[in-house]
Amino acid sequence: MSVTVRFAPSPTGHIHIGNARTALFNALFARQHGGRFILRFDDTDTVRSRREYADGIAADLEWLGVKPDMVVRQSERFGLYDAAADRLRQAGLLYPCFETPEELERRRKILLSRRLPPVYGREALRLTKEQTEEKIAAGVRPHWRFLLPNFDADPFKPHRTDVHWDDVIRGPQTIDLASMSDPVLVREDGGYLYTLPSVVDDIDLGVTHVIRGDDHVTNTGAQIALFRALGANEPQFGHHNLLTTASGEGLSKRSGALSIRSLAEAGQEPMAVASLAVLIGTSAPVVAHRTLADLATVFDPAGVSKSAAKFDPADLDTLTRAIVHECSFNDVSERLSALGIAGPVAEPFWLAVRGNCDKVSDAAFWWRVVRDGPADRVTLDDNDVAFIRDAFDLLPPEPWNRETWKVWTDAVKQASGRKGRALFMPLRIALTGCESGPELADLLPLLGRAGTQARRP
Repeated sequence: MSVTVRFAPSPTGHIHIGNARTALFNALFARQHGGRFILRFDDTDTVRSRREYADGIAADLEWLGVKPDMVVRQSERFGLYDAAADRLRQAGLLYPCFETPEELERRRKILLSRRLPPVYGREALRLTKEQTEEKIAAGVRPHWRFLLPNFDADPFKPHRTDVHWDDVIRGPQTIDLASMSDPVLVREDGGYLYTLPSVVDDIDLGVTHVIRGDDHVTNTGAQIALFRALGANEPQFGHHNLLTTASGEGLSKRSGALSIRSLAEAGQEPMAVASLAVLIGTSAPVVAHRTLADLATVFDPAGVSKSAAKFDPADLDTLTRAIVHECSFNDVSERLSALGIAGPVAEPFWLAVRGNCDKVSDAAFWWRVVRDGPADRVTLDDNDVAFIRDAFDLLPPEPWNRETWKVWTDAVKQASGRKGRALFMPLRIALTGCESGPELADLLPLLGRAGTQARRP
């Protein structure tokens, strides 16, 4: 069986790290099985859905390295949903209801007060055809519910009806359809809720595996029933644990917490974000992987914990730092150029400073140090100033290379008698203005003799 998966965001905001987790799980699963990855925009909510958000989601996925094989927009597929709804109506499986939200809430409270499950009692099914027509003629617009197959002959006598599936992530699962209310598929205004368009699309696009957050587990029983009502076999389902903030709060597109866009703007590495998003809350060690292909080799859906996982940005900083320290010049040349770091010395400069950069953007600080002079951070006492002036008199002639630093400091040590920190720290401060930083053996050739002499106090 050829694997086809989908990531189905609603373009009503920017996706966050939790959304990206779902996208990455699907993309990696497809990669492992040589399958297809579909990006499906669930934009049937025409009021809240915006094209700019859809474009932003596509850009965020591309930043993460996720490239869909197909892009689908539900707003362009209403004909399919209308046809499916008509089939269900003709089969008597989609019925009109007229209760207001207030009426439904009142009935719910009554059931709870009697210690009964707050399941919709199918009161609308008791209306005669004439009563239904009268309400519609009077301008009362119905919403439409899907009649769950949890009864024999009498829909008012539901009985336990178990739906089973072997979850790709959670293992064997069971949902009792009698414990659920008939789900609303169509709103009063004729608009569709998530369930019907999603199932219709999964059938039409040949989706074989639906991998999503475990907040959808309870919906799965009704969706399986809907697949079967439409004459289709359901796909395999997998439900992964959710991510929370470090303090345990849920993630939301509306709040913008940990959005992919904000993480990118903060300078985090895409594969640091992908690695942490996928591996946290699993049995695999959380380490930075350089490519999605590498990440796919350790991704194991069965190793995902059933409890929520906390996403701590401090962990992301650690992974980003590890990746940056290993980045070649080719990996970052375009980003360095955008920072104004270019020319023949750009590559040796990067190789010299990358070990002191938490993010690629940190290279801009060291570029200013090399090109413009020491950072104004640390001052020297009079004894050190005198020492440095004498040391600069001993600068060796050019050409300079990585061995120049040792040649120079050996000469300074012999002339001054200083060694260790007393020798090296004043020189570092004079050259860079900092007490720590890149290896001076690597920086000195970048400064050149004239550039170094210009730093003489």
